[in-house]
Amino acid sequence: MKNIQTALIDMSEKQKWIDSYLAIRAYSEEICRPLETEDYVVQPIGDVSPPKWHLGHTTWFFETFILLPHLPNYQQFDADYNFVFNSYYETIGARVIRTDRGNLSRPSVADIYRYRKCVDKYMIEFVDGGFLTNDLLDIFVLGLNHEQQHQELLLTDIKYILGHNPLFPAYGSTKAAISYTAAESAYVKFDAGIYEIGYEGPGFCFDNEKGRHKVYLNDFEIASDLVTNKEYMAFMEAGGYADFRYWHAEGWDWVKRRQARAPLYWHLMDGQWMNYSLAGLMEIDHEDAVCHVNFYEASAFAAWRGMRLPTEAEWEVAADYVNWGQRWEWTNSAYLPYPGFKKEAGAVGEYNGKFMVNQMVLRGASIATPKDHSRKTYRNFFQTALQWQFTGIRLAR
Repeated sequence: MKNIQTALIDMSEKQKWIDSYLAIRAYSEEICRPLETEDYVVQPIGDVSPPKWHLGHTTWFFETFILLPHLPNYQQFDADYNFVFNSYYETIGARVIRTDRGNLSRPSVADIYRYRKCVDKYMIEFVDGGFLTNDLLDIFVLGLNHEQQHQELLLTDIKYILGHNPLFPAYGSTKAAISYTAAESAYVKFDAGIYEIGYEGPGFCFDNEKGRHKVYLNDFEIASDLVTNKEYMAFMEAGGYADFRYWHAEGWDWVKRRQARAPLYWHLMDGQWMNYSLAGLMEIDHEDAVCHVNFYEASAFAAWRGMRLPTEAEWEVAADYVNWGQRWEWTNSAYLPYPGFKKEAGAVGEYNGKFMVNQMVLRGASIATPKDHSRKTYRNFFQTALQWQFTGIRLAR
């Protein structure tokens, strides 16, 4: 898949945009191909959406923001779908609350695939017919990147759905066996000084990456690689989950409330730690990078080691000198706007800015991130207690 660029559209490039659109849309369906029909509907917790909802929501995005307002004579596929597949856009109207997405036995999975096929047909007509103007290119490319975001969420949510099935079924794809062996970390040193962070140059980025600006950093060192399962297990065996001294107060409350003692998907069976992966239940690989830890756990581990998590500015400055891209990495930075950040007008303005509260920034990418959808300026963000994403730990000092 070619990297998606936001250069001004040349009508001779219509086929490039059609090919990009079709490739991204096909990959979403490829992710779902190993699923049984029943798997498409399950919603074990509020943070996880059923796979069929992801397929419908990404289709709704193209229909709502491109076809309905900009393709002459386009007829809405189903008037109820705006209510069903709107995620959080207050500007667009009422919607099914997030925790009720698993109650949507209708529309059926077959209905959703018919919806996708219909919208794809008209999106090709939209591009091929010359309706993709320079003014509409940004929302078109945003739609492509939005679907890539949901491809990662699809794999993440599928893992949660299957990983909480008492039978621990394997996902059943060649992607299931993907893992990452972390190298022994060295520490890369950076001198105090003024650095620049934020996106610059041609190509796509999200609005929260814009506003390249200077930051002052003190001397710091950052690990060249991620914390391994072996290292994290040492923290567990040393009583890390039983010692309040390493935890934020809110994190310690989480430990006690959840009776936490290991990362998500780790199970102690007959005295041995096992791990659910997309390939099914298996023994812990000690050299694999630890995964599915939340911010509380990452911070506590760092404190136990006498270190800390990097700030997002430190991470970005160091990105060209360390190994990244296999886990979303917690930083010690709150998710806040860059200097000069302004929300776009209308519904698109709800994309990132409204979430800039009570969240921490993650940097990098993960093994679930689609090809060409990562860059060192990407600002992911999640709430501190969440474990279900492919998250890991990099140390700094």
